[in-house]
Amino acid sequence: MSSSTPLNTTIAFIGGGNMASAIIGGLVRSGHPASTILVIEPSSEQALRLRAQLGVQAESAAGPALSAAGVVVWAVKPQVFQAAVAPCAPYVSQALHLSIMAGIPSTAVAQATGSARVVRAMPNTPALIGQGMSGLFASPAVTLDERLQVEQVLAATGQLLWVGKEAQLDAVTALSGSGPAYVFYLLEAMIQAGVELGLSAEQSRTLAQQTFTGSAALAAQSSETPEVLRQRVTSKGGTTYAAISTLEARGVKLAFVRALHAAAERAKELGEEFGKA
Repeated sequence: MSSSTPLNTTIAFIGGGNMASAIIGGLVRSGHPASTILVIEPSSEQALRLRAQLGVQAESAAGPALSAAGVVVWAVKPQVFQAAVAPCAPYVSQALHLSIMAGIPSTAVAQATGSARVVRAMPNTPALIGQGMSGLFASPAVTLDERLQVEQVLAATGQLLWVGKEAQLDAVTALSGSGPAYVFYLLEAMIQAGVELGLSAEQSRTLAQQTFTGSAALAAQSSETPEVLRQRVTSKGGTTYAAISTLEARGVKLAFVRALHAAAERAKELGEEFGKA
């Protein structure tokens, strides 16, 4: 199945927020007919925007039109899943379900929708510009062809990575799902330091952002590990050595690793808290 070939099915989105809009936009640009995309979005303002900008069907509440959907994408916050699924359930048991909700286990989606064919995806916000990273897990009932359908749905968001165990999605959430926030957090710190050292905020932002962009590109193209790449920049007694030594002395790496463990644990808790029937 070619990623450039439109999916021959109606796709329904439950929730029409930023991530759903990014996926829908990608589908429309790749040739999927907007008329075969249905969005259930309670916000009348957002529904109007989706109709006007992307030409899709947008309704404020679930109804019989959902029965035509071959793929249903769950794009609501995990804490409102049970409320959102109740009015949809009578119409979606025949569909393949793709959930981009953090934490909610596939078994909870299957039980609530009546469909055992569930794929969970954990995207991140760079998907909004087609530079995202999504981790994917398929329940046993999902066929290879259906995995390919899911890949088509998400193709325009960026790169995709399948994991073999659903529990690994908690780690994906901690690493790449929440990851952009860590990058922005470090950018904040670098910009602040730049200003304190006499640069303007604009100069500091330009230097910091391009350093991130270039370093990530170098890491992606290099056969060396990030550790080796770092060591090559760090001459003993030099400026980089002074910075890294300061970070090591304050336990920054250990604190960062612990932070990701905390994020993974919270993803697990979300599943336990909001994934109950």
